[in-house]
Amino acid sequence: MSGRPELRGRAARLARLLPAGAGQAARTPFVLLVVLLLGGGLIGLLVLNSALSEGAFRLDDLQKDTKSLTDEEQALQRDVDAYSAPDALQRRARELGMVPGGDPAFLGPDGTVKGVPRAAGSAARSPMITPPEVLAPARSGAPSASSRQSSAQPSTTPGR
Repeated sequence: MSGRPELRGRAARLARLLPAGAGQAARTPFVLLVVLLLGGGLIGLLVLNSALSEGAFRLDDLQKDTKSLTDEEQALQRDVDAYSAPDALQRRARELGMVPGGDPAFLGPDGTVKGVPRAAGSAARSPMITPPEVLAPARSGAPSASSRQSSAQPSTTPGR
């Protein structure tokens, strides 16, 4: 029992050396630091979550844009395929008054002509299939496709 009064005496002396509110004052900065770290972490998570949500919305918008542009590309490709079909090209050429050309003639570097140049044939002599629009009777006042073709003048420029 003699040791206990000494401990009490030492604790009492330490209590007298430290001020009365020193324990409370030492805990306050630690508590503030923990609160600030937790608050900063929560704010950081909120910002990160907002950025991820914004990215998800942007991704969704871009996917919708990609789908609509892909649909538009496919529609345009279908149009190109329809316009580049041989029967469509033939019909458009006849509408423009074009006639099929004959065998080509070529000019050599020295100016010699290789082949027999001649004017393009008329639509009546062409081996091309006549579309139904040409065979239909012409409307009054509107020139028929055959009259447009016969009035077309062949080009005098070689190669055209």
